[in-house]
Amino acid sequence: MTLLRTRGLTAGYGPVTVLHGLDLEVAEGEIVVILGANGAGKTTTMRAISGTIPRAGSVEFEGHDVHKSAPDAIVRAGIAQVPQGRGTFPELSVEDNLKVGAFVRRDGGGKIGADALRWFEVFPRLAERRSQRAGSLSGGEQQMLAIARALMSRPKLLLCDEPSMGLAPLITQELFQVLERLNKEEGLSVLLVEQNANLAMHMADRVYLLETGRIVASGSAAELSADDSIRKAYLGF
Repeated sequence: MTLLRTRGLTAGYGPVTVLHGLDLEVAEGEIVVILGANGAGKTTTMRAISGTIPRAGSVEFEGHDVHKSAPDAIVRAGIAQVPQGRGTFPELSVEDNLKVGAFVRRDGGGKIGADALRWFEVFPRLAERRSQRAGSLSGGEQQMLAIARALMSRPKLLLCDEPSMGLAPLITQELFQVLERLNKEEGLSVLLVEQNANLAMHMADRVYLLETGRIVASGSAAELSADDSIRKAYLGF
């Protein structure tokens, strides 16, 4: 079943149009990766889907048109975003950051607390620092917190924008392993923007290549990896 579908998605900043009619889909249980050079429109795509910038065109989630919905309504619908640059609340504690991630939920403090404990188990370093200010964490720990905070809303689709940015390779691998495990074990769908093409292709079901706000190629990770011209031009291996 198709979870997310965009048709003719257009967005930008002020008079500048960045996205020019994107058509993309994410099915239930898929990991879909968007690859492209800096300035291709990857982050703008994520912001347009999450409703944090004005957009035009169609955005459907579970068959419902959400392109006019506010960001909080989109989170309630089941889409959560891990923004580029992590976006934690630096003055709040790790634990309070997790509680903020559950702001749209209406199922009581007990279940929210249980979910926080669960993510402390998944990310033990966060458990060790639960009372620390988020701003005092390392870059890798802040990225773990950003992912855990997004998952506190119990999303069906997780949008991850450049999760490896500025992180050591071992931390990046650890984060990607968590995402893969959640996808395989719980069916969490993921739309991932990532510049580490090699790592992203190994976990992707399908891939979109973005260039100057337009999709120039798409297909399975295996199909795109087997295309010499695409591999050399876009994937760097």
